[in-house]
Amino acid sequence: MYPFLRMSKEFWKFRNAPPLDIFDTHVSHHICWPWDLDMWLEMNNGRVLTLFDLGRLVLAGRTGFVRIIRREGWMLTVAGSSVRYRKRVRMFDRLRMTSRCVGWDEKFVYLEHAMWKGADCTSHVLIRMAVTDRNGLVRTDRVLAAFGRPMPAPRLPDWVRAWAEADALRPWPPMQDTPTQMQARAA
Repeated sequence: MYPFLRMSKEFWKFRNAPPLDIFDTHVSHHICWPWDLDMWLEMNNGRVLTLFDLGRLVLAGRTGFVRIIRREGWMLTVAGSSVRYRKRVRMFDRLRMTSRCVGWDEKFVYLEHAMWKGADCTSHVLIRMAVTDRNGLVRTDRVLAAFGRPMPAPRLPDWVRAWAEADALRPWPPMQDTPTQMQARAA
């Protein structure tokens, strides 16, 4: 179940926090609770993504983005992600999470989140986020104009561009062949 109480706590906790600019970093702190664990008694990989989601929502609130999407009747959706898990997170570990925008292209906004246990990064995710309305995708130039910040897309970091280019090569929809059909096609 989505942690609505945790989300409410995050919004309450940062309700009077200073606003952030588009490229500023939102920092939050979390604890790995027993209900965050998987059967190996470490934080479930899906829960990690959910906590990153909470960071993204508060970041959107602190930058004024939530106000703009509500005013325009837009919605936010995750359109892709790439995750690295590197260190285990155990019950009652205290974590620092960072969330920030790394740039955008004509269609998507790219955000990165990192989770830290002390000096060790436990996980990192790149999120490709889209703004949508009832007609589909809202282009980022229109979003920035509504934001009162019309500006050209900054040059994305090389690793973000490479990921976006590689992901564009991925077939969609994915193949639905059975292993036997794939072997027959390969022969």
